[in-house]
Amino acid sequence: MTTPTSPSPVRASPGRGPERPTMVLLNPRAAGGRGAALAQPVREWLASYAPGVALVESDSIERSRATLQCLPRSSRVVLIGGDGTLHHMLPVLLTHRLALGVVPLGGGNDTARALGVAGMAWPKALELALRGPTRRMDVGELITPRLRIPFFSSLAAGFDAAVAARALAAPRWLDGRPRYLWATLAELAALRTQRIQLALDGAPCYAGEAIFASVLNTRSYGAGMPAAPGARIGDGRLDLLLAGPFGRIGALRMLPRLLEGTHLPHAKIQAWTFQSLQFESERELPLAADGEPLQSLRRFEVRVRAAAVQVVSAKRPRRREAASDRPAHGPGAPA
Repeated sequence: MTTPTSPSPVRASPGRGPERPTMVLLNPRAAGGRGAALAQPVREWLASYAPGVALVESDSIERSRATLQCLPRSSRVVLIGGDGTLHHMLPVLLTHRLALGVVPLGGGNDTARALGVAGMAWPKALELALRGPTRRMDVGELITPRLRIPFFSSLAAGFDAAVAARALAAPRWLDGRPRYLWATLAELAALRTQRIQLALDGAPCYAGEAIFASVLNTRSYGAGMPAAPGARIGDGRLDLLLAGPFGRIGALRMLPRLLEGTHLPHAKIQAWTFQSLQFESERELPLAADGEPLQSLRRFEVRVRAAAVQVVSAKRPRRREAASDRPAHGPGAPA
């Protein structure tokens, strides 16, 4: 279904809808195309419970961004889609200061999981997204001389980025975590270590072999794997998880621990928190932001953009969700 790229957002009737201009944007390709079937039920729900709130369907990144750019600043947008949908809309959310509500509809849903709405029935998630209070969320940003790519949940570098790319080609009947497990097992045949150098907040912290070094803003990535159990989306810091020189058998044995969140004590696993990261490798590494493949790079920087976006969350922020609550660096950090 084709929709105009610049519909006018309108306010819902008093007492029945959100107070600020609001739009619902649906990605019909989300969840392997299952998003398209949700369009009519959502439209009927809005007519009954939030009259005047526009529903826009768009399977084009460019048209979706153009649609959001037409919204007045500080409007609320409800995105119905997965991590990829959120990732591609993030630049406009930031530049236009749009508040975000999420109705999860994807394979990973790690950002939705951090907001407490993953697994929530869509009418309940939509009600919350339209009327719930907002809180501030940090985002990460990949930076090179030519690129600035913000991300909500994760920036994978190395083996897990290759897994994310392979997961996009997984059989359509696989969804969620099974999709990523299938991709992980398939990618193990091509496993190789990379020599990398890392500096956190201006101080060198690692030089050696690794299979991946991934940045997380949320506790999980890869459809719910609790890779950074201590991560908080509003503490002004990002989390770095590094897996050292594992072979195929060692990586396979580590997988259950990663799925259970018991991987951090392992001698070849290191974790830190940081505000800025400088990354360099001998060869170009595959990268993925929020599960979306990026071009391979050898050098880049990652920075946190603290409290950069307003989000509707079913989880209340902790009373003291601040950097001082956590150690600046984790195991393996320089003294």
